[in-house]
Amino acid sequence: MLTIGLPTYKDFDGCYFTIQALRLYHDMDNCEILVIDTEEKSCKDLKTLCENTGNKYFHEPSAAHTPSEAKNFVFERATKDYVLCIDSHILLPQNVIRNLKDYIAIHNPEKDLLQGPLLYDDLQNIATHFKPEWSGHMYGVWGTDPKVYAGYPFDIPMQGMGLFCMKRANWPWFNRKFKGFGGEEGYIQEKVRQKGGKTLCLPFLKWVHRFARPNGVPYKLSIIDRIANYLIGWHELGLNYNEVTEHFSKHVQTHELLEAIHRFEVSKMV
Repeated sequence: MLTIGLPTYKDFDGCYFTIQALRLYHDMDNCEILVIDTEEKSCKDLKTLCENTGNKYFHEPSAAHTPSEAKNFVFERATKDYVLCIDSHILLPQNVIRNLKDYIAIHNPEKDLLQGPLLYDDLQNIATHFKPEWSGHMYGVWGTDPKVYAGYPFDIPMQGMGLFCMKRANWPWFNRKFKGFGGEEGYIQEKVRQKGGKTLCLPFLKWVHRFARPNGVPYKLSIIDRIANYLIGWHELGLNYNEVTEHFSKHVQTHELLEAIHRFEVSKMV
């Protein structure tokens, strides 16, 4: 029924605890776990962990530094009908997997993108969605919809992509011209809607995300990549991508914006 896929880059510790927590505390019947390792050189310890725990390991260095492409690979390598894609440093409360399988079995969501509330580190406060607003270098601001407390699924405009679930056959794919980090949120939810689906918050589908990186972020973060991804994605969806340039013109240096625009223009010719 369910593939749980972890795209990762130089995060053995995160993968270890995420995988083992799934195996220890969740109903994994009719589930598979797979890891998409995008590190340039295959992580031997991670491959061994997957082999020793009966899970699948794939080395996909072509997706290094591009999280959206790593998530595409999760759907390419999955064998179950539905795919739960989670960052390699995510913990799920008890019964989340069982409840998700029950929801899928009852509702058979063909085209919907299923997401859930982010649990903050205090395990009390939550964020149910991203508000579709620009803030600094990103599109999307955390928000909490009180409808979550009624316990029923509800529509949301967008949400962080640390956890999401969809039927494998209907995955709409991140644009494969994306490079680097950024541009996922808002883009993929709108793409789902344009293809006839909904973006839903399932109140039970809570997730804890490790944001802290005391040893630093191991992958490259480029504002040029981010702006170019927004431009490519918004153009693909027929949205007003001038809004992207107008926003970033106030937050980045002129040469950075011009380089991102140039990359976007080149992408349209390929």
